[in-house]
Amino acid sequence: MLKKFSLLSLSAAVLASMSVNGVPTDAQAVTLKWHTFIPPVANPSKFYKPWAAKIAKDSGGKLKVKLFWTMQLGGKPTQLLDQAKDGVVDIVWTLPGFTPGRMPRVEPFELPFVHKDPVSTTLALQDFQAKHLGPDLKDYHPLLLHVHAGFLFQTKKPVLKMEDLKGMKIRAASRAGVWMLQAFGAIGIGMPLPRIPGALSKGVIDGVTLPYEIAPAVKTQDLVSHFSILEGHQPRLGTNVFTLLMNKKKYEGLPNDLKRVLDANSGRNIAKAAGELWVKIEEPGRKIIASKKKNKFHTIPAIEVARFKAAAGPVFDRWYDEMKKIGVDGPALVKDARAMIEKYSK
Repeated sequence: MLKKFSLLSLSAAVLASMSVNGVPTDAQAVTLKWHTFIPPVANPSKFYKPWAAKIAKDSGGKLKVKLFWTMQLGGKPTQLLDQAKDGVVDIVWTLPGFTPGRMPRVEPFELPFVHKDPVSTTLALQDFQAKHLGPDLKDYHPLLLHVHAGFLFQTKKPVLKMEDLKGMKIRAASRAGVWMLQAFGAIGIGMPLPRIPGALSKGVIDGVTLPYEIAPAVKTQDLVSHFSILEGHQPRLGTNVFTLLMNKKKYEGLPNDLKRVLDANSGRNIAKAAGELWVKIEEPGRKIIASKKKNKFHTIPAIEVARFKAAAGPVFDRWYDEMKKIGVDGPALVKDARAMIEKYSK
């Protein structure tokens, strides 16, 4: 009887060492479910696969991130923010732009011609987050905000001047992108990435605004024939903000040693590497596009770029009006976004 009691006591002690009030201690391994809309062959995997591996290594195998691609855990891309917020999954990588107005304070970076390059804009986002994004991110533990290299026109017919867009149905990932296309005379259509191949093949859209790097994942090298950047030091129309967000309670429930590992692989600690990676992965995407003989690359001349920039003015006014409705000083946010990007562009 004494032996049995001792064994029971030992078992209880072991269990107590593994969990306190249901919270895992340093002795337990934790696996986090990470969910996104892109396939594992898409270029962003070159960042997130090593990122997950580094977290496992840095934690000695005690913290693991299991990657689920292409909405494997269910739902739609537009539901990813809620999946992280509600604890359906632990971490998501997604665009707030898929749910317009959900995180309005990040949108200055998505307005036309604000963005310059992935490194300066991603570093600027870290400063901007600390100063302005508390209300937008209050339901999450943010791990990283970053951008891609910036989008260009990828279309079935060539775009060399604004008139070429008239009546053309073009996909954008955010409401600022849709408004921009409308200002240029196109028909802007908001659409998550996975719907692009079907929409292009069926003629629902005539083109997209995307960076080179993601094109192979949605087959635009096969489905469109013309790729147009801008002449000058700012060759892209704009960019989109991506968020890597964790369920707040899940983060708060981690043991302190695992929080430290996650913190060391988050935010400012990985922002520059993210920006540099998104610069690097553009060229492989461009090469895949160029491998198709039918595809043509165009540079919109500076005189036309000036016209595009002038036409974009109402997009800012429209966004400022939206911000007024929620009591936000839109011009001040844009001014800060531009100043922060300039700081890191030097």
